[in-house]
Amino acid sequence: MILPIVSYGNAILKTVAKEIEKDYPNLNELVSNMFQTMYAALGVGLAAPQVGLSIRLFIVDASDFVKDYPEAENFKKVFINPKIVEESGEQWIFNEGCLSFPTLREDIKRKSTIKIEYYDDSFDFQTEEYSGIIARIIQHEYDHINGIVFVDKLSQLKKRLIKRKLSDIADGDVEIKYKMQFANKKKNINFK
Repeated sequence: MILPIVSYGNAILKTVAKEIEKDYPNLNELVSNMFQTMYAALGVGLAAPQVGLSIRLFIVDASDFVKDYPEAENFKKVFINPKIVEESGEQWIFNEGCLSFPTLREDIKRKSTIKIEYYDDSFDFQTEEYSGIIARIIQHEYDHINGIVFVDKLSQLKKRLIKRKLSDIADGDVEIKYKMQFANKKKNINFK
Protein backbone atom coordinates (compact mmCIF):
# COMPACT_ATOMS: atom_id res chain seq x y z
CA MET A 1 0.00 0.00 0.00
CA ILE A 2 1.31 3.41 -0.93
CA LEU A 3 1.35 5.75 2.07
CA PRO A 4 1.13 9.55 1.97
CA ILE A 5 4.47 11.29 2.52
CA VAL A 6 4.32 14.15 5.01
CA SER A 7 5.62 17.51 3.86
CA TYR A 8 7.93 20.05 5.36
CA GLY A 9 6.12 21.90 8.12
CA ASN A 10 4.74 18.76 9.79
CA ALA A 11 5.98 18.58 13.40
CA ILE A 12 6.83 14.87 13.11
CA LEU A 13 9.77 15.75 10.84
CA LYS A 14 11.31 17.76 13.70
CA THR A 15 10.77 15.08 16.37
CA VAL A 16 13.39 12.60 17.56
CA ALA A 17 11.93 9.16 16.81
CA LYS A 18 11.62 6.30 19.31
CA GLU A 19 13.28 2.88 19.13
CA ILE A 20 11.10 -0.12 18.38
CA GLU A 21 11.11 -3.74 19.53
CA LYS A 22 11.24 -6.89 17.42
CA ASP A 23 7.50 -7.43 17.97
CA TYR A 24 6.52 -3.99 16.63
CA PRO A 25 3.02 -4.49 15.14
CA ASN A 26 2.95 -5.32 11.41
CA LEU A 27 6.63 -4.44 10.94
CA ASN A 28 7.06 -6.49 7.75
CA GLU A 29 3.94 -4.94 6.24
CA LEU A 30 5.17 -1.45 7.17
CA VAL A 31 8.56 -2.06 5.54
CA SER A 32 6.84 -3.38 2.40
CA ASN A 33 4.53 -0.34 2.30
CA MET A 34 7.48 2.00 2.75
CA PHE A 35 9.32 0.43 -0.19
CA GLN A 36 6.17 0.71 -2.34
CA THR A 37 5.78 4.35 -1.28
CA MET A 38 9.43 5.18 -1.96
CA TYR A 39 9.38 3.57 -5.41
CA ALA A 40 6.10 5.29 -6.34
CA ALA A 41 7.71 8.64 -5.45
CA LEU A 42 10.97 7.76 -7.28
CA GLY A 43 13.00 8.05 -4.08
CA VAL A 44 16.18 6.30 -2.94
CA GLY A 45 15.47 6.42 0.79
CA LEU A 46 12.51 6.88 3.11
CA ALA A 47 12.32 7.25 6.89
CA ALA A 48 9.31 6.28 9.00
CA PRO A 49 8.71 9.89 10.17
CA GLN A 50 8.15 10.80 6.50
CA VAL A 51 5.10 8.52 6.51
CA GLY A 52 3.86 9.81 9.85
CA LEU A 53 5.46 7.31 12.24
CA SER A 54 7.92 8.58 14.84
CA ILE A 55 9.96 5.39 15.00
CA ARG A 56 13.65 4.70 14.30
CA LEU A 57 13.29 2.94 10.98
CA PHE A 58 14.37 3.82 7.47
CA ILE A 59 14.87 2.08 4.14
CA VAL A 60 17.36 2.63 1.33
CA ASP A 61 17.61 1.45 -2.27
CA ALA A 62 20.59 3.15 -3.94
CA SER A 63 20.28 1.37 -7.29
CA ASP A 64 19.19 4.58 -9.09
CA PHE A 65 22.77 5.83 -8.63
CA VAL A 66 24.48 2.77 -10.13
CA LYS A 67 25.43 4.52 -13.40
CA ASP A 68 27.64 7.04 -11.58
CA TYR A 69 28.35 5.01 -8.44
CA PRO A 70 28.88 1.26 -9.13
CA GLU A 71 28.85 0.48 -5.39
CA ALA A 72 25.13 1.34 -5.39
CA GLU A 73 24.28 -1.78 -7.39
CA ASN A 74 21.91 -4.06 -5.46
CA PHE A 75 22.18 -1.89 -2.35
CA LYS A 76 18.75 -2.28 -0.76
CA LYS A 77 18.49 -2.35 3.03
CA VAL A 78 16.26 -1.82 6.03
CA PHE A 79 17.73 -0.01 9.05
CA ILE A 80 15.99 -0.46 12.41
CA ASN A 81 17.12 1.43 15.53
CA PRO A 82 20.28 2.59 13.75
CA LYS A 83 23.11 4.49 15.37
CA ILE A 84 25.88 6.15 13.39
CA VAL A 85 28.87 5.58 15.66
CA GLU A 86 31.47 7.33 13.52
CA GLU A 87 31.65 9.82 10.65
CA SER A 88 35.02 10.34 8.98
CA GLY A 89 36.73 11.37 5.78
CA GLU A 90 36.52 14.54 3.76
CA GLN A 91 33.34 16.57 3.61
CA TRP A 92 31.86 16.59 0.14
CA ILE A 93 29.03 18.51 -1.42
CA PHE A 94 26.17 16.83 -3.23
CA ASN A 95 22.91 18.26 -4.54
CA GLU A 96 20.30 16.54 -2.36
CA GLY A 97 16.55 16.35 -2.60
CA CYS A 98 13.94 14.95 -0.23
CA LEU A 99 10.50 13.44 -0.78
CA SER A 100 9.13 15.65 2.02
CA PHE A 101 10.41 18.70 0.12
CA PRO A 102 9.12 18.19 -3.43
CA THR A 103 10.73 20.40 -6.09
CA LEU A 104 13.53 21.55 -3.75
CA ARG A 105 17.18 20.54 -4.16
CA GLU A 106 20.17 22.03 -2.34
CA ASP A 107 23.92 21.46 -2.07
CA ILE A 108 24.64 19.75 1.25
CA LYS A 109 28.00 18.92 2.87
CA ARG A 110 28.44 15.55 4.55
CA LYS A 111 31.37 13.40 5.65
CA SER A 112 32.33 10.73 3.13
CA THR A 113 32.44 7.65 5.42
CA ILE A 114 30.26 6.34 8.23
CA LYS A 115 30.19 3.40 10.60
CA ILE A 116 26.67 2.38 11.58
CA GLU A 117 25.10 -0.13 13.96
CA TYR A 118 21.53 -1.25 13.32
CA TYR A 119 19.09 -4.13 13.20
CA ASP A 120 18.17 -5.47 9.76
CA ASP A 121 14.70 -6.59 8.66
CA SER A 122 15.25 -9.96 10.41
CA PHE A 123 16.15 -8.03 13.57
CA ASP A 124 19.73 -9.27 13.41
CA PHE A 125 22.31 -6.80 14.75
CA GLN A 126 24.74 -5.41 12.17
CA THR A 127 27.81 -3.15 12.28
CA GLU A 128 28.92 -1.88 8.89
CA GLU A 129 30.96 0.86 7.26
CA TYR A 130 29.89 2.73 4.14
CA SER A 131 31.33 5.51 2.06
CA GLY A 132 30.39 7.70 -0.88
CA ILE A 133 26.82 7.89 -2.14
CA ILE A 134 25.61 5.07 0.12
CA ALA A 135 26.94 6.83 3.23
CA ARG A 136 25.24 10.03 2.06
CA ILE A 137 21.83 8.42 1.57
CA ILE A 138 22.09 6.73 4.98
CA GLN A 139 23.10 10.02 6.66
CA HIS A 140 20.14 11.82 5.06
CA GLU A 141 17.65 9.19 6.29
CA TYR A 142 19.35 8.92 9.68
CA ASP A 143 18.88 12.67 10.11
CA HIS A 144 15.12 12.16 9.62
CA ILE A 145 14.83 9.83 12.62
CA ASN A 146 16.69 12.44 14.69
CA GLY A 147 14.31 15.26 13.78
CA ILE A 148 16.75 16.85 11.32
CA VAL A 149 15.85 17.73 7.74
CA PHE A 150 18.36 18.51 5.02
CA VAL A 151 17.56 22.23 4.93
CA ASP A 152 18.70 22.43 8.57
CA LYS A 153 22.22 22.02 7.20
CA LEU A 154 21.98 25.21 5.11
CA SER A 155 23.34 28.61 6.12
CA GLN A 156 20.95 31.19 7.57
CA LEU A 157 21.30 33.23 4.40
CA LYS A 158 20.38 30.28 2.19
CA LYS A 159 17.40 29.47 4.42
CA ARG A 160 16.15 33.04 3.98
CA LEU A 161 16.56 32.76 0.21
CA ILE A 162 14.38 29.62 0.04
CA LYS A 163 11.82 30.73 2.63
CA ARG A 164 9.09 31.21 0.00
CA LYS A 165 9.74 27.76 -1.51
CA LEU A 166 9.48 26.19 1.95
CA SER A 167 6.20 27.99 2.58
CA ASP A 168 4.84 26.77 -0.76
CA ILE A 169 5.78 23.19 0.15
CA ALA A 170 4.07 23.37 3.55
CA ASP A 171 0.97 24.86 1.87
CA GLY A 172 0.89 22.21 -0.85
CA ASP A 173 1.49 24.79 -3.55
CA VAL A 174 3.87 22.55 -5.52
CA GLU A 175 3.57 20.12 -8.39
CA ILE A 176 3.96 16.53 -7.27
CA LYS A 177 3.50 13.13 -8.78
CA TYR A 178 3.04 11.13 -5.59
CA LYS A 179 0.71 10.90 -2.59
CA MET A 180 1.40 13.59 0.03
CA GLN A 181 -0.02 15.05 3.20
CA PHE A 182 0.81 18.74 3.40
CA ALA A 183 1.36 20.45 6.73
CA ASN A 184 -0.99 23.38 6.06
CA LYS A 185 -3.67 21.58 4.04
CA LYS A 186 -6.56 19.61 5.43
CA LYS A 187 -6.62 16.91 2.75
CA ASN A 188 -4.10 14.65 1.10
CA ILE A 189 -3.10 14.96 -2.52
CA ASN A 190 -3.46 11.62 -4.24
CA PHE A 191 -1.75 10.41 -7.40
CA LYS A 192 -1.98 6.94 -8.88
